[in-house]
Amino acid sequence: MQVAAIQMVSTPSVERNLAQARELVAQAAQAGAELVALPEYFCLLGQSDTDKLAHAERLLDGPIQRMLSQTAREHGIWLVGGTLPLIPDDGPFERVRNCCLAFAPDGELAARYDKVHLFRFHDGERRYDEAATLEPGSSPAAFDASDRNGGHWRVGLSVCYDLRFPELYRALMQPSSCDLLLVPSAFTYPTGQAHWELLLRARAVENQSYVLAPAQGGLHENGRRTWGHSMLVDPWGEVMAQQAGEGAGIVAGSLARARLAQVRAQLPALDHRVL
Repeated sequence: MQVAAIQMVSTPSVERNLAQARELVAQAAQAGAELVALPEYFCLLGQSDTDKLAHAERLLDGPIQRMLSQTAREHGIWLVGGTLPLIPDDGPFERVRNCCLAFAPDGELAARYDKVHLFRFHDGERRYDEAATLEPGSSPAAFDASDRNGGHWRVGLSVCYDLRFPELYRALMQPSSCDLLLVPSAFTYPTGQAHWELLLRARAVENQSYVLAPAQGGLHENGRRTWGHSMLVDPWGEVMAQQAGEGAGIVAGSLARARLAQVRAQLPALDHRVL
């Protein structure tokens, strides 16, 4: 299966972000990608954290989701919409879900994952707390994708800060193992510089799965700086492709069923699990 991760430097303008996302997804699809993933907050990085509340959508209703559905159908691809602000199902809201939605090639919703682990960071100078505007999800999510040759791939969903919690990925490996783990992200520059590649490769190695991580990368209009370095990692932990630092772009590569089988056969760690 041909896959692609989209890197962006999203702005406070939903319209501009959606236009750029459509353009980059189109480029990836024209280059042969069958599954394309956008980064966390691809649709909005506002001047204030509360800006996302004004653009929050109900499930399957709103311009952000319409763009994802229409773009998936137009190009006949699996399209994973990084994250978007989704209104909780019940009643009035003061916080939203940071939701990752996967759309099938026919434009239908294939999976929904609400980010479980909410990021909080304070290094004495910079402070960030997602829980001020977000409420967490409660369960993992995965979906089955088919490639153009009729092959089937189990795809696990996660978002950014989830990367630091290996138990989520272990849950995604049961009852059947995922072949590809997606990690749309907006890692801060200091945490990304320290831990981004290390954590992505660790999750690939311990789960013997491909990892595709589309990221925000650059200096945003709101003054925030994200790490970038969108990446595709193979089941042995080898980096197959990586965006060179900051700026918008596309990271692409090919998943091979034979490579998965080789890694899992020569070191059957998934079969050796006890807990």
